[in-house]
Amino acid sequence: MLKLDHVVFPVRDAGKSLAFYRDILELPLVEAHEGDDWGDYPWLMMIFALPGGGEIVLVELKEAPQPSYRNLPSDVRHYAMATEAVSDLANWRRKLRAAEVRYWEEDHGAQQSIYFHDPDGVVLEITAPPSHPEASPSERAYRAVQRWMHPSAQA
Repeated sequence: MLKLDHVVFPVRDAGKSLAFYRDILELPLVEAHEGDDWGDYPWLMMIFALPGGGEIVLVELKEAPQPSYRNLPSDVRHYAMATEAVSDLANWRRKLRAAEVRYWEEDHGAQQSIYFHDPDGVVLEITAPPSHPEASPSERAYRAVQRWMHPSAQA
C-alpha cells in the first residue's frame, strides 16, 4: 500500500521560504542539500518534516526562470496538511493573522479547511479532521471519471 512520502516544489527565495515554513508553519528543517548540476543550475534543497511522517521539500534553482503558481485558479494546485480536530484551526487562524498571512476558509462538510499562500504563491491548506479514504477501489469514482472522459456516451 502506498502513502504520500513527500512533495517537492520550486521556490524563488530560499530565505523567505525558510522563514515561512520554519517560523510560521513551525516545521523543522531536517536536511538541506546543494549542488550545481540540476538542469545546469546551482540548487539548494530544503527538507521539512511533517508531523506523523512525510516531508515538504523546497528547491531554489539559481538563475533559473522563476516559478509561478499565480496563473491558475488559486486552489487548483495546492498542498494539504491535516490537524486532528476542527478546534485546532482556531490556533492556525490566530497564527496566520499574527504573521499577516491572508487566508480563506472552506466548509467541506466532514472537513473544515483554511487556505493560504506561501511566499511564492503556492497554495497550502490546513484541514481538519484528517482524510481517511477507503483503501478499496470505488466503482462510483470510476463511473465519474468515465463520464468526464466520454461525455457523449451519456446521451
